[in-house]
Amino acid sequence: MKRLFHISLCLLLLAGATAAQNWPQFRGANASGVATGAGVTPVSWNASKSENVAWKTAIPGLSHASPVVWGDRVFVITAVSADTTARFNAKDKGIGLARDDARHAWRIYSLDRATGRINWERTAYEGVPRSKRHVKATQANSTPATDGKVVVALMGSEGLYAYDFAGKLLWKQDLGVLNPGLAGDPTSEWGHASSPIIYKHLVIVQCDKHAGSFIAAYNLRDGKQAWRVERDELPSWSPPAIYEGHARAELVTNASNYVRGYDPLTGKELWRFANGGQQSQVQMPAPVVANDLIIVTGGYPGNRPVKAFRPGASGDISLKEGEETTPALAYRLARGSSYTGTPLVYGELMYISGDNGMLRVFEAKTGKPVYEQRLPATFSASPVAADGKIYLASEDGDVFVFKAGAAYELLATNPMGEPLMATPAISGNLLIVRSQSYVYAIGKK
Repeated sequence: MKRLFHISLCLLLLAGATAAQNWPQFRGANASGVATGAGVTPVSWNASKSENVAWKTAIPGLSHASPVVWGDRVFVITAVSADTTARFNAKDKGIGLARDDARHAWRIYSLDRATGRINWERTAYEGVPRSKRHVKATQANSTPATDGKVVVALMGSEGLYAYDFAGKLLWKQDLGVLNPGLAGDPTSEWGHASSPIIYKHLVIVQCDKHAGSFIAAYNLRDGKQAWRVERDELPSWSPPAIYEGHARAELVTNASNYVRGYDPLTGKELWRFANGGQQSQVQMPAPVVANDLIIVTGGYPGNRPVKAFRPGASGDISLKEGEETTPALAYRLARGSSYTGTPLVYGELMYISGDNGMLRVFEAKTGKPVYEQRLPATFSASPVAADGKIYLASEDGDVFVFKAGAAYELLATNPMGEPLMATPAISGNLLIVRSQSYVYAIGKK
């Protein structure tokens, strides 16, 4: 009996350790940005001297897609241009387009988590890009997703691809031209960036563009379309998120016209909230599910409000003229959101990193302000957390590490030598960082 107990305990510990290594999509499990059950994660390192760097692997091409991790595998995608001078401008503040008329190869890589060795690479598509990109973007912005058996990569206008862990192509889907850009200007194409998510047996993609916006689900095993819903939406870049409640699940999307909740298995719209339309363009942050709330942020122009919804709503829950709140809203902040990055809820606090370097911290359940801190950098990546620490990667090439809590306490500033646009992943005791040219595993070898 005692032996059976020890075997059961070992299996539970092994399952917990394996789960702590998994970071299956953009910002990990359901885009939370939090690694639960992680080990002692790093505080300081020296990338140039390989101090506290477990491995470093060069990846060709350009991509802002984050790494994802399952077990002993790390997956990344990239787009490699035949034009060897192709670049992105991490600090650009305009709306200019890159000249991408050269042939590209869209690739996916499987890396060994322990060593960084390339297990395999596959070219999903080759050709001249079907849509343009912003000078700050790339042709491979969407983070892959995996369930431990299949890894799915959305290569923008070049399609959706599914591979098994041995690198075998299982299926592909042409989603048409995905060309989000400045609303009202169809010549403006900034590059698709919404990442796919996996829910049960489905992979779900949000594709908001100049015309013909839609959200769709495909069977993860064979790629057959399960459902598709057309959306009267302006271009957006936000990935969807799942609220999993006792009564039902809700697939939540953030876009300019509406925040919406859908049934993730059928695509049926459950509720909608008017987001402002032309007054709330360029929605990028993902919805965040925490504390039995659905938190939605972002938008341009304006003050970028923060809205915390209670799940379970039905129909049109938009604010009517003169209303400040509704029963569906737990709270609403008129300002304080970021433009690009997704908020982080860690413990009782919500951390929002502004593109301009302003870090704002709130009580996650109430929206009450806790503190503000100006950081000496600009940001496109979103914050992530583990082991009582917050990690924030900057466009200037530094990873800021600060202590989670009600007061700002900087622990370290770690230069990486290149712009950091992708959000890091956390797996066990490793912080996996993607720079312009490399993927790093930060932590002890």
